[in-house]
Amino acid sequence: MPHFTVRISETALDEQAEEGLLRGLADAVGSVYGKQFSHLVAVDIIGIPHGRRGIGGKPTAQAAPNVTLSLREAAYQHPDVPDAPARLISAITDAVAGVLGEQTREQVTVGLTAVPEGRSGIGGRVA
Repeated sequence: MPHFTVRISETALDEQAEEGLLRGLADAVGSVYGKQFSHLVAVDIIGIPHGRRGIGGKPTAQAAPNVTLSLREAAYQHPDVPDAPARLISAITDAVAGVLGEQTREQVTVGLTAVPEGRSGIGGRVA
């Protein structure tokens, strides 16, 4: 199951932004792997209170979204999806900038975490 964790300044969040990120990130995965995968995407949005986010050692009021996608390792190297990591990073950044505005694009950081086969599970079973 593709799982996103988004860490972002609370000041950038409201109901519209939250719903947009939930939908946009699911659609980003669907744009790379096919729409049928969008319904599998889980997203956790973690708002960071003012004064608890810094860049370069200094507090910042910027949204500075940090997006991590955790996905099975094989998905990043799937033969039917050439350049999957680059396509995901681009689609994720586009989704976030589409919700929060183009001025946020340069602040978006994306990390792709690969989960080796046999190291994830659902319902108490290895999946």
